[in-house]
Amino acid sequence: MKASISLSLVIVSTFFLSVSCSIQDSNLELFLKCLLHDHAEPSNPISELIYTRNNSSFQSVLNAYIKNRRFLTASTPKPLAIVTPNHESHVQATIKCSNQAGLELRIRSGGHDYEGLSYTSTVPFVVLDMFNLRKIDINIADETAWVQAGATIGELYYQISNVSKLHAFPAGVCPTMGAGGHITGGGYGNLMRKYGLSSDNVVDAQLVDVEGRILNRESMGEDLFWAIRGGGGESFGVILAWKIKLVSVPENVTVFNVGKTTDQATSQGATDVIYKWQQVAPKLPEELFIRAMPKVVNGSRPLEKTILVSFIGMFLGQISSLIPLMNQQFPELGLRAEDCHEMSWVESTLFWDQYPIGTSINVLLNRSTDVKFSSKNKSDYVKKVIPKKALEEIWTKMINFGNMWMQWNPYGGRMSEISESETAFPDRAGNLFKIQYCALWEEEGINSTNIYTSKIRDFYASMAPYVSNSPREAFLNYRDLDIGNSYPSNKTSLLSDADVYGAKYFKGNYKRLVEVKTKVDPFNFFKNEQSIPPGRVNF
Repeated sequence: MKASISLSLVIVSTFFLSVSCSIQDSNLELFLKCLLHDHAEPSNPISELIYTRNNSSFQSVLNAYIKNRRFLTASTPKPLAIVTPNHESHVQATIKCSNQAGLELRIRSGGHDYEGLSYTSTVPFVVLDMFNLRKIDINIADETAWVQAGATIGELYYQISNVSKLHAFPAGVCPTMGAGGHITGGGYGNLMRKYGLSSDNVVDAQLVDVEGRILNRESMGEDLFWAIRGGGGESFGVILAWKIKLVSVPENVTVFNVGKTTDQATSQGATDVIYKWQQVAPKLPEELFIRAMPKVVNGSRPLEKTILVSFIGMFLGQISSLIPLMNQQFPELGLRAEDCHEMSWVESTLFWDQYPIGTSINVLLNRSTDVKFSSKNKSDYVKKVIPKKALEEIWTKMINFGNMWMQWNPYGGRMSEISESETAFPDRAGNLFKIQYCALWEEEGINSTNIYTSKIRDFYASMAPYVSNSPREAFLNYRDLDIGNSYPSNKTSLLSDADVYGAKYFKGNYKRLVEVKTKVDPFNFFKNEQSIPPGRVNF
């Protein structure tokens, strides 16, 4: 009897799998027919830019922009096709054809989504991979630039430096991030206390909407332009390009990296210094940004572990001005002139990415990275100083965890001056600093992934008394499906699910984001497990 039931289950499972594969094949056939025939443009052929699973280059194209080994597995869901547009018409056609064929569309510009949502899905899907659309056009006369979504932040920095040594753009410290996703999620960086986020310095954009229309700021309207600056453009359309405002920097900036450990038997050990950092860093002049980065390292004795806190700083000025400032406002760090290095702003971007001083800025053009680790990341916002005793407890938990680090990024300055509702990004005044948590592991397999993700979740839970609450806020660009999700992404109860993560990412701006979504994509074509849903879900 049991054998008969088991055999029946196998037959039923095989049947449904066969039906599912047949449906997917049919959807793919419709999609390809639409692309290659219904929307073909002889002047801009697309056939050589489509990769299906039967294509010998499919896997290499897919893997090229996966930045997390957690998703470089055989079990990771794969797209039915990858489209790599090199013309805006290819983006328009891909949107229309995936919609017509009933396929979900995932949009990838750099592949740094922490949960892989730009290239994975549990329902039949297509990846629109923007890496060919990487043009950067700088107009130094009016201090602006048009940057296509597939350009990397490193390429942008490089091109700015080719035109001017006195201009920069406020963005992140990882040069391989794609401009499309990085900027639309906010875009943190070490110029944020002086100039705000990347999204605060966007003056226009090009977006392809669900109907395949190319819109700019004027034609999309101020509501949609507001939403894509910090609200995640992937919920509303496909970002083609940003027009950004360049900012002024001195000819040379000063950088430093000073480490303090918890086993230093002095009052200037890591705990004392980071305790003071919490009180000082958000109030320093806006020209000075000091990140605190705690991580687990080997101690001074065999088999002993300790916490090293690296205080990594950038000052828009010279060493001769920085040292007196630090002696007056943050003497606990003990910064000395010999700890500091003066260099051009573009050279400082290499320092922040941990390249040796003197490395050629040509490395900013590198797109390939050696993906050595799997990782799981989380985020928090801190509004009150964490007491010393609590810091010591945090260090103990980190040491028990093992291979993890945190980044504490200070607020204040320009970040406190911009209204929460100015753009979709809400986290402004009232924050001392933002935390990024990262667990890393080299071991392969689902068991290792489950162990480390469970450990980082436990650590995150233990931080609850010291961070924001009601809601416990999070940063969209540090994607974290644990804070709430609509899974699978094609289910109908999206609005109630999104209320949970929407409040954490966007606070009071979430309601307006839903209103914008309802106007521009009422049938919810642009979606993922943490997208903004329309107010009325219509399928």
